[in-house]
Amino acid sequence: MRRMILTSSLLLALSAPVAASQVYKWVDAQGVTHFGAQPPQGQQATSINTAAPPSKPAEPNAAATFDNEADSEQEAIDRKVKQQVATQEAERKKYCESVRTNLAQLENNPRVRIEVDGEVRRLNEEERQQRIGEAKKAIADNCK
Repeated sequence: MRRMILTSSLLLALSAPVAASQVYKWVDAQGVTHFGAQPPQGQQATSINTAAPPSKPAEPNAAATFDNEADSEQEAIDRKVKQQVATQEAERKKYCESVRTNLAQLENNPRVRIEVDGEVRRLNEEERQQRIGEAKKAIADNCK
């Protein structure tokens, strides 16, 4: 176990200079930008410093202002989404109430009449049971 830890530590220590090696950037005759560990022969290449720390923002107040604007925009979006969700929930509740009312009428009244193409007719028992099944399925799928 000690040997494995020692070997891992040694490899890690030796790999740091490899990770910090020099990188070159150049553009070929077709205008394509290339990056490599060695510069091309016969072409001008730019050395890139890969160990440079990221730059700090120039103006902290500008960043804070941007954050405030982004926060206010996000809050506006959140309010709009919450309003849409509330509207959809109200529509779902109304639909569920209607389906439950229809189911109660179908279950409690064996003589249900419907209007089809301007004609009023009675549902037979098979149609009534089919509609009861459809209503129960709609309640199970859409209502909690």
